[in-house]
Amino acid sequence: MASTYTLKQRLALVIVPRLASAAICLLGVTLRFEDVRDPGAPLGFDAPPPAVYAFWHRCLLTSAWHFRNHNIAILISPSFDGELIARTVQRLGYVAIRGSSSRSGSLGLRNMHRAYLAGQYCAITADGPRGPAMVAKPGVTQLAQLVDSPVGTFYVLPERAWQLRSWDRFLIPKPFSRVFIGWPLLTTADESSVQAALDRSVELAESRKNNSQKKS
Repeated sequence: MASTYTLKQRLALVIVPRLASAAICLLGVTLRFEDVRDPGAPLGFDAPPPAVYAFWHRCLLTSAWHFRNHNIAILISPSFDGELIARTVQRLGYVAIRGSSSRSGSLGLRNMHRAYLAGQYCAITADGPRGPAMVAKPGVTQLAQLVDSPVGTFYVLPERAWQLRSWDRFLIPKPFSRVFIGWPLLTTADESSVQAALDRSVELAESRKNNSQKKS
């Protein structure tokens, strides 16, 4: 695939992932994380693999720092932008699985299936790579049904953040911000249940954020 890139793109692939991963690390060490969970809900990646997880695309940057070096397989678009993301997260200890829910979907599903069988955590941005925002696509449930696994969901919400004008309203936490992570109960592998669990993860994190701001 590298031979299809322009000279400008090849240079970007060398430079951008190094700069991006360094910036994520510099920002990440200033952040303070707080888990918010429903009673009985597991704290995600503390449970042994393999497992299937879903989260929203807008949480990708903060999640990339917090869950680094867990050998998590993450589904990433085969596009050029996806290649930039893949090389960045690989530097943070992730396994980049190429494919998406809109293009090369069957290839991505097969590769994630292999990662699960190899004993890895498998994480999918449920509304990626192009949205609509915070609407779960079927890729997560297809994988979970294939491997007969429940689905864990989470939402990573900085207390203070810049919000981009992108399709996903991408969040960039401001330095020294607190970050709330919503963890609902595990859910069954059907689309409506996964959507409801993702919505619940947002509710948990936003409720704790609102309570925190009222006290300050």
